[in-house]
This record gives sequence, C-alpha cells and structure tokens, in this order.
Amino acid sequence: MIVLAIDIGGTKLAAALIDSSLRIVARREIPTPASQTPDALENALRVLVTPLYSEAQYIAIASTGIIQDGVLTSINPANLGGLSHFPLVQYLSALTGLPGVALNDAQAAALAEYQQAPSRIRDMVFITVSTGVGGGVIQDGKLVTGSGGLTGHCGHTLADPHGPRCGCGRIGCVEAIASGRGIAAAAQDELSGLDAKAIFAHAAQGQTQAVALVQRSARTLARLIADLKALTDCQRVVVGGSIGLAEGYLSQVQHYLAQEPAVYQVELYSAHHRSDAGLLGAALWAQGSRQ
Repeated sequence: MIVLAIDIGGTKLAAALIDSSLRIVARREIPTPASQTPDALENALRVLVTPLYSEAQYIAIASTGIIQDGVLTSINPANLGGLSHFPLVQYLSALTGLPGVALNDAQAAALAEYQQAPSRIRDMVFITVSTGVGGGVIQDGKLVTGSGGLTGHCGHTLADPHGPRCGCGRIGCVEAIASGRGIAAAAQDELSGLDAKAIFAHAAQGQTQAVALVQRSARTLARLIADLKALTDCQRVVVGGSIGLAEGYLSQVQHYLAQEPAVYQVELYSAHHRSDAGLLGAALWAQGSRQ
C-alpha cells in the first residue's frame, strides 16, 4: 500500500508518498499559509498534494493541534495563522478520493521514533520544539492519544506562573517560553523582530541576549522533561523540531537536566528521522488502522 502522508505544522506543510516498507518515494514541501482563513489552508493543501495523490491508496495526516474524529482543533491558533477548526480528513478525502486517518503531528513523530528504540524501551516521550512545543507518549510500547486527543500536549503545562501569556490562553506555558515563537517574542533591542533562527545565529556568535534566550528555552525544556519523567516514568526522551534539532541545543538541555535530582534523569536523544518523523509516523498509523 502506498500512503500519501501529510504533515501540517506551524512553519511548513509537507507531503510524501510512503511505501509499505516506510520508504519515502516522493516528497514535497511548502510554507504554511499565514492567512487566518480555512480557504488558505485548503488552497495550500491542494497545491501540495495534487501532484502526488494519484499514486496513493490511502492518506495519513499528521497535524499540529488536537485531532479528534479527523477534525483539527488548534490549541494555540496562532501557530496556524489563527485557524482553530478544520475538517482535515473530510477535506482531503474529498480532494483525493481516498480514505484516510489523522493524528497529532508530535504523536505521529513519537510513533516513528519509537521504532528506532531498542526492545528494552517500553515507555518513551517525544518532544518537538519548533514553532510550538508538543509531545507524544509511548506507554508499554503503544502510542497514547487520549479520548479527546489531548495526550502529549506538554507544551501547555506550566513553566512560569508569572511568564508570558500563551496563545492557548494560559499564563506561562512551556510553549510561550521555549518555542521558536516564544524565543522571538522575548527578544528586545537589537534582536527585536528577529525570528528564532536568526537569534540562534546571534547566539552562536556569542551575543549576550541571544545566548540568554536560548539558555532560557533549554532550561525550560529540561524542567519539562523532569516533570514528564515524574509523570510517565519514561525510559527515554527524544527531542525533535527545528529548535530541538538546532546545533548545540540538546546539549544545553542535557546540562540543565543534569542539575535536577537523579530520580528525574532520563536518556536524551535527538530525533532519528529529523523533519520526516511526522510523515513516517502518520504512515505507520495508517498501516495499523488498515490491519
């Protein structure tokens, strides 16, 4: 079975044809539209998948936000240009004429990354640090999605009760501090208006404020990992996303995690599948649903 996998994130939309051995045979990528209308997302998805879907027998969607019954509900609408509700499976099935499934992108990535773990690992958490902060939980070798699709949204746990307001409405979420959007929002003076990528570049050159912003993100993520260890007793945490995979970032997270008591220590790994983890996990989810 050839699966058309689609990954919908706050920065990019990706699609790939993936065969039954999880080999990517074709791949396309475009920027996520900044417009706040469903029409903009519909048009972008049409452009993305039209060259590919005639070769597929099934569609599998991994998307930021809460996914329930094939519908996207964005917990932080700012990460999708203000879009808060979209019938993903219904729209893409109508467009392609193919049946399909959908799940959260970090949950999908957790599923893909778990395939790389040794058999001794039964409990694992995947965290993506990118435009937002999300996660996926593996317990006893199985992906946990939750009855409402919320499981793994660890970016919306509390990091600082006096911190910035998150796009989800809460004050001081991990996402509001550690994410690319959070890093950029906190920048001042000469860094004001720069995106996270540019701030990381300044940090690499030793610019004081940039270094402090990156350290703040890494320290916040380390505290989140300690909390997740306490909550799930995970044996491994895998970190992905454009921020999570940035050069030197995970080593900073490890530095701050090492300052926590020993009971909260856990193996840290970078995502093996890099930016393709969501696509591959969605294809895995589709294969499981067809069995």
